[in-house]
Amino acid sequence: MGRKRVIDQEEILNAAEAVVVRDGAAHLTLDAVAEQAGISKASVIYDYKSKQALIQAVIERRVANDKALIQELTDSLGDVPSALMRGRILASSEPPLDDARAVAVNLCAALAQDADLRSGIQAEQASNIASILKTSESPRGALLAYLALEGLKILEYLDLHTWPENERRRILREINWLVDAFPQPTTEEPEVLAS
Repeated sequence: MGRKRVIDQEEILNAAEAVVVRDGAAHLTLDAVAEQAGISKASVIYDYKSKQALIQAVIERRVANDKALIQELTDSLGDVPSALMRGRILASSEPPLDDARAVAVNLCAALAQDADLRSGIQAEQASNIASILKTSESPRGALLAYLALEGLKILEYLDLHTWPENERRRILREINWLVDAFPQPTTEEPEVLAS
């Protein structure tokens, strides 16, 4: 009798991402993931009881990988002011690859339709913002830099806009500049232009 094959969860998550890229998150099925991974549906169900649980695991893995990269780059900077925000900027130094864009677009569609999936990302964003405010020399400047960086990433990951490389690098330098900016508080509201 042969040894039972040990199913690697990474294989299942890789297969799930491949199905999301090929078919979209809306068409992700446990059957399709099992077929892509070359395993039985029962093996997928053993670890991920539902499509939602599988999508949640894909999202959590992406978030964990992103956090690990940011932490590694932050640590590599040593003792510099606002290192966490600067590590985030470094992590975004290259535009996303096409497969990453495809996964992001499809996962965003899944998040838009599922409050439970969204709640994990909402908590992660709240944690990111709190950490940036706590660890930056200019909390408001770093917050503005974070918002600008996230805006850049959303435009790119959702394939809404692609910047020429030289302009993208300039934007990142300017976001880096914002980290240390000390915005002057104002009580004035922006004027709304009449149409």
